[in-house]
Amino acid sequence: MSAQPPTDRPDVANATSDGFVRGLSQAIGGPLGAHAVPPGSRPGRFWTAPRIVMALACLVLALSWVQKSPCMDGNWQNNVQYTRYCYTDVLALYYAEGLNEGKVPYVDHPVEYPVVTGYFMGMLGLPVHAYGESHPNINQGSWFYNVNALVLCLFAVLSVAVVLALRRRRPWDAAILAASPIVLVTATINWDFLAIGLFALGLFLWARRRPVAAGVLFGLGAAAKLWPLFILGPILIVALRTGRLRPFISSFLATGATWLLVNLPVMVFWHESWLRFFRLNSERPVDWGTFWYIGRYLDGKWNAGTVGDQGPFQWLSDHTPTLNYLSYALFGLSCVGILLLGLLAPRRPRISQLAFLVVAAFLIFSKVWSQQYVLWLLPLIALARPKWGAVIAWTIAEIGYLAAFYAELIGAGGKTVIPEGTFVLASTLRLVTVAVLFFLVAREVWRPELDDVRRSYGGADPDAGPLDGPEASWLTAFRGYFRVGPSQEAPVLPDEPGPVVQLR
Repeated sequence: MSAQPPTDRPDVANATSDGFVRGLSQAIGGPLGAHAVPPGSRPGRFWTAPRIVMALACLVLALSWVQKSPCMDGNWQNNVQYTRYCYTDVLALYYAEGLNEGKVPYVDHPVEYPVVTGYFMGMLGLPVHAYGESHPNINQGSWFYNVNALVLCLFAVLSVAVVLALRRRRPWDAAILAASPIVLVTATINWDFLAIGLFALGLFLWARRRPVAAGVLFGLGAAAKLWPLFILGPILIVALRTGRLRPFISSFLATGATWLLVNLPVMVFWHESWLRFFRLNSERPVDWGTFWYIGRYLDGKWNAGTVGDQGPFQWLSDHTPTLNYLSYALFGLSCVGILLLGLLAPRRPRISQLAFLVVAAFLIFSKVWSQQYVLWLLPLIALARPKWGAVIAWTIAEIGYLAAFYAELIGAGGKTVIPEGTFVLASTLRLVTVAVLFFLVAREVWRPELDDVRRSYGGADPDAGPLDGPEASWLTAFRGYFRVGPSQEAPVLPDEPGPVVQLR
């Protein structure tokens, strides 16, 4: 007898594996039966599941462009950028960073972003300015936004394609990213999809067992927005469990070398401009909607009417260096907890699960949580825990927070729209839903029989790449020290049909 591993044949029975989708499917007759022909499986059929998902991504991004259209001319009167939810840093920073005057990022003006984002701004902004100089009738800001939106949308489509490629047996998981209302309203607020696309492509190359090429993409992503660097932690955890450190070291060195290479020109020749990003993040006070903001508001309520008494959150808000250390310390402790979870779990965690946990922990304890940061979590949750019920609840909380955030911005201009307590409530709901997702993903790491992705792939991690293989021998002793039972490599999960067996 010989066992055949699962193939990449599409598994479209999401209505069977996902309770939320199974309930919704009753409106159209319920899940597919055991002998039904899945949509897209007939030869010659054009609208396969992956193509439907890609079409959804293009549709949502097109609607996002329409949704931002009231702000494209830059004539932001009467708070139109907030009342119509069309604010975008891309257009605002075209003027704030001096691109409309032909200033070269870092050379003529210190840019507040890491260098790859600054390079990207200059590569698109300087040609638009030059074209506007010879065509004075065009609106340079509008042109700059539209060119950026087009390229960012291409990176978004690339990200959806990567999720599809990593989940060939579960193409509908990518719809969590492709059809998300979060993408509709935040896709082009900032340049985050640049880093997301680079990160996603790096993860794809890692899964295809190309650790050096993956490291190059991770390094570029980290030089655009710092968070893609966090993927090295999850890879290290899995490398420790398998005893295969060489792929991790190769990717780590490639990541560091790439980051240094792209930073080096600005770091050496325009050092003060290069430092602006780091100084700004060090000096920034507590941002709206964060854990620290919520605590400061509660401090004010609890200490109202007292004389000379400050709560801990208000004190931290007034002492930014201490807040920085505490925020980093809490994130560091979270990473230690994720490390222990990853090493003590009954079987090797999936890389995307650990990556989601690290990025979510960073956001939960960060003093800055800009509205577009939610995009960082979308592809990770689609890969880590593609269950629609919790994702939809989180999406509702995020959209509610965005609406409250814009109302608060209008209020900051002198026109009260909602009480601050309402904004704090929306912030709390957003924070709680992210924490719940963190807990649910961590639970599936500890109880892998609950993991639908493992079930679809016969217990394997489709993202493991060069780290796919048996556990290291030292792990048994380590788990025994913590009185955790021995790990079992690739067990058949409960209710799983198991591998196909051929008789000879």
